[in-house]
Amino acid sequence: MRVLAAMSGGVDSAVAAARAVEAGHDVTGVHLALSKNPQTYRTGARGCCTIEDSRDARRAADVIGIPFYVWDMAERFHEDVVEDFYSEYAAGRTPNPCLRCNEKIKFAAVLDRAMALGFDAVATGHYARKGDDGLLRRAVDPGKDQSYVLAVLTPAQLAHSMFPLGDTPKDQVRVEAETRGLAVARKPDSHDICFIADGDTAGFLKNRLGSATGDIVDQATGEVLGSHDGSHQFTVGQRHGLGLKRPAADGKPRYVLSITPVDNRVEVGPREALRVDRIRTGKPVWLAAERTGTFEAEIQLRAHGEVYPATVTVEDDGLSARLHRPAFGVAAGQALVVYDPDAAQGDAVLASGTIDTALRATDGTVESLETAGV
Repeated sequence: MRVLAAMSGGVDSAVAAARAVEAGHDVTGVHLALSKNPQTYRTGARGCCTIEDSRDARRAADVIGIPFYVWDMAERFHEDVVEDFYSEYAAGRTPNPCLRCNEKIKFAAVLDRAMALGFDAVATGHYARKGDDGLLRRAVDPGKDQSYVLAVLTPAQLAHSMFPLGDTPKDQVRVEAETRGLAVARKPDSHDICFIADGDTAGFLKNRLGSATGDIVDQATGEVLGSHDGSHQFTVGQRHGLGLKRPAADGKPRYVLSITPVDNRVEVGPREALRVDRIRTGKPVWLAAERTGTFEAEIQLRAHGEVYPATVTVEDDGLSARLHRPAFGVAAGQALVVYDPDAAQGDAVLASGTIDTALRATDGTVESLETAGV
């Protein structure tokens, strides 16, 4: 089978490519150039879009003994990932750019080009597994599992994807890399958002979206507690960096409860006010057979986040999940991923959807925590 190995320049993708070769596939390595000016992205070992990464990927391909190419995806990445990041924050939502990159770049643009060139599959260093039934499942290493950020794949994309590392803990992958003579064996994992050079997300957004003075308001009393220079610099559940003029009367921390871009208003309150027990999404992506009606499942709301048992209902325009225990700090724009906990081969991803609304029950009523949008 002809396999295109996506090589980021890190240890995971290098070992994945080596395993694909060892399995007998005809493998070609490719590194994705995601910035027209890589020096504006991270440098050193912390990023995934750097000149150093491209060189590390090439050296790994040489050691493995496979052809290697660099594909320029900068324009597509900027349009589908970076611009989406801006627009979501401007609307008071909190996007996951890694998830969007998987959806639009690594398993859409790259896979489409690979198929057009005659490749049968794309192999990546993601920590996830495909079961004998072809379903996407959690990796055996729970601390590295990336099934959440892969849950945007369609069944057709999943059918042409390979995840060679899903059955191996990360520490064993590093040992294997050393055994194979790969120089990236001890290279640190990337962190934060690859296209924000200094890790300052608020500053990055301010440079593009500008400044506009607005109020930070106590949600319960309406009292103005402080000011800010752009609601796009906040996310629901945020505690630090609020710049409040004085502490709350009870002395407890305050958290961002809601963001209203139309009037540049940020409402804050106690942690208990972040408690939600029902979440709604937009139109879902089904990775398994599409379901109808209501069923029991487990849901995950963040990458490497807590897993919640829930009753999921399929609605005309999305999914509704009623949590069996509350979650805190659920932000619109993030993904809700539905898992089948009873699958014989391990947790299988059933579907995913982008969170539109989080709600909490209050004295028998349901209060919406949805952002107002623009």
